[in-house]
Amino acid sequence: MTDWTPYTARASEWFQTLRDRICAEFEAIEREAGSDAAFEYTPWKRAAVEGGEGETGGGTRGLIKGKVFEKAGVNISTVSGGLAKDFAGTINGASAEQNAFSATGISLVAHMANPHVPAVHMNTRFLTTTKAWFGGGADLNPPLPYDEDTAEFHAEFKAACDAHGADYYERFKAWADEYFYIPHRKVHRGVGGIFYDHLECADEPAWEANFAFTKAVGEAFLAVFPRIVRRRMGMAFTPADKAQQLEWRGRYAEFNLVYDRGTLFGLKTGGNIDAILMSLPPEATWS
Repeated sequence: MTDWTPYTARASEWFQTLRDRICAEFEAIEREAGSDAAFEYTPWKRAAVEGGEGETGGGTRGLIKGKVFEKAGVNISTVSGGLAKDFAGTINGASAEQNAFSATGISLVAHMANPHVPAVHMNTRFLTTTKAWFGGGADLNPPLPYDEDTAEFHAEFKAACDAHGADYYERFKAWADEYFYIPHRKVHRGVGGIFYDHLECADEPAWEANFAFTKAVGEAFLAVFPRIVRRRMGMAFTPADKAQQLEWRGRYAEFNLVYDRGTLFGLKTGGNIDAILMSLPPEATWS
């Protein structure tokens, strides 16, 4: 069996570098808006989980609350140990008998002050059990959609996909459309993006290829989302626009609390509660 420890370290280092670049770009946007808001970083350690193992690894929660980014979180985590035995069977390559795992990743959610600026989610990750694989993606969540923004967002991720797999974009776009759907509302959470999981690494060449694609996903996000923010952040908005934003935030919260696999994985593996739930909006409404 391959020792994935050095590969986990490489992936973790990249995720931290990406985090630093994203946070710097978000802070630069705040400066352009006349705000001195900056990220506050809170380290955490993995807690023990019932039926698993004790504290192993942890991460850092980064949070900014500013003039443009009403609430944006960029989290880094690198954890390992044993999955709770009643949960292990739901994870690729794990079981109650073989419940050892490691995971490293970056997770980002931004809720914006101006309803013309879309909310966004992005994450990429590398996990090992008896198997090793990459997953991740990004999706755009505008309360007031603009075709230009949607097209630009998808075009950036299509370019990233096309450079690594001829069928990647169509597959991963369809996966996002299926995954980011709220069955009880019969609506999608936003205007989509890409979502992929279980890009398995049978050997080092496969790992390198999947890692290169995962890095391309992070670069695509960093290239496209700040452009969209700068295009929309100065637009005037009405109380009706704000009301629509708050209603869509409620739907975002419903999805993350009821259906999101990442939320469940964090809670079941002893993650930091505040880091896991940083995806929830600062305000939302339900009729």
